Amino acid sequence: MSLAIDVAGKTDVGRVRANNEDNYGFDKRVGIYVVCDGMGGAAAGEVASKMAVETVLNYYRQSAKKRKFDIVGVHPSDASMRAIALGSSINLANQNIFDASRRSEERAGMGSTIVAVAVHDNLFSIGNVGDSRIYRIRQGAVEQLTQDHSLVMEHVRRGLLTAEEAKQVDYQNIVIRALGAEPTVQADIEDMVALPGDILVLCSDGLTRYLDGAGILRIVQESEDLAQGVDKLLTTARDAGGADNITALILRFHEQGWLKGLLNSGPQFRDAG
Repeated sequence: MSLAIDVAGKTDVGRVRANNEDNYGFDKRVGIYVVCDGMGGAAAGEVASKMAVETVLNYYRQSAKKRKFDIVGVHPSDASMRAIALGSSINLANQNIFDASRRSEERAGMGSTIVAVAVHDNLFSIGNVGDSRIYRIRQGAVEQLTQDHSLVMEHVRRGLLTAEEAKQVDYQNIVIRALGAEPTVQADIEDMVALPGDILVLCSDGLTRYLDGAGILRIVQESEDLAQGVDKLLTTARDAGGADNITALILRFHEQGWLKGLLNSGPQFRDAG
């Protein structure tokens, strides 16, 4: 089944921060969608998140030209080629940020989270490092597809905190896995199947600090289109405090006719996934 994708995205500096360390990007022709949240002093977070987005997009664009995915790093043996490619692009972004941080004292210690979706027909793979998230809305229900790599969520997973207690702690923004922190990184990657009508929401923690899955579901369902949904998500988080940068990228899968699909398919190359 060939599914088409509508997409809308936006980022906002929020009400407290002086600069925006979030970045996002996508390329429908090659089926890649990315949100990153940078960290580091002297505007290095902006550099890291931009570098991550550009590295992933360029990896897919170059792969389309070469009609071949270069494998970077080690990946699960049961992953599809689509998921391995996504993991490879994330590993390459990690290498680029780590190397850049070592070349400059001002950028030492910079890093970034990442959530990314790679799509091929009705199949997609997700990848994440850090505490940015991907939610799926399907048939009126919402589900978080990623697990936060954060100290607070690690405490929840170990039973040291309840989900409600986790909302009150003062170390919400401490991540335990990030791009650029080490020479290599372990990204969580997973293969999934899309159904017509599915919606994916990629977002930074500046949004999820104020909106849980139910809140995101309500706003998306009440919106006339994806662009309005993005605007409402960011406005809600900003009005609730806006203590961090806020980014949301929304994808919606829908059926398309065979002729439209052929005309809009863009670069084609074999995907073993």
